[in-house]
Amino acid sequence: MGRNSYRNIEEALALEARLKKREAFKQAEAEAAAVAAGKKPGSKGPKPAKANTGGAGEVRIIGGQWRRTRLAVAQRPGLRPTPDRVRETLFNWLGQDLGGWRCIDAFAGTGALGFEAASRGATQVRMVEQDAALAQQLERLGQQLKAEGVHVQRGDGVAALAQSAPGHWHVVFIDPPFAAEALFGPAMKAAAQAVADDGFIYLEAPKAWTEDELAALGLHLHRYLKAGAVHAHLLQKLPG
Repeated sequence: MGRNSYRNIEEALALEARLKKREAFKQAEAEAAAVAAGKKPGSKGPKPAKANTGGAGEVRIIGGQWRRTRLAVAQRPGLRPTPDRVRETLFNWLGQDLGGWRCIDAFAGTGALGFEAASRGATQVRMVEQDAALAQQLERLGQQLKAEGVHVQRGDGVAALAQSAPGHWHVVFIDPPFAAEALFGPAMKAAAQAVADDGFIYLEAPKAWTEDELAALGLHLHRYLKAGAVHAHLLQKLPG
């Protein structure tokens, strides 16, 4: 074998050694970064979240007589149960005991707000839901809990508020699907008429409502919380 052949083999082996060394260095760097991030070396990254295609989920009642009860609920596109943290804060604002209160959840969905109010002693809870399957589900959950004060009404939430006697409700829950922007204005206008003078409107929206927007409806902001994409408002009527 000639001298040039030996030289080519040596160069090839040297190149291969450098490449292996480089790969080993990169792997060591990656494992060090993984350890710093709290992951085991060699572990795979998180799996991508599955799209909500209509399976089953659950909501958990936080307080009251059904505390820690988990309710199985169907999933629908746009269905957005009020997060536990937000719901806990809301009922801390309202008080733990809603004994004697009349509440209406105009866009009931999973029923998380209405069942939470009933669990804390609300005498009358009306859940209004347009979707037939969700309304039937709410009926079943009410029967499961033996929630005598809960009444499920299939229909339009805005119409249910508009048809309520003025000042009838101690709490009005307004949390339409965020994509249904056209519902917020009419629902808030109807809620402002249906809520008692010393009552509350809970508004869950994709944006914060301004003082001017609320004042135009005769309302003012009592409490506010932002959690992720959720803007939670607790509102009352303006005095006088």
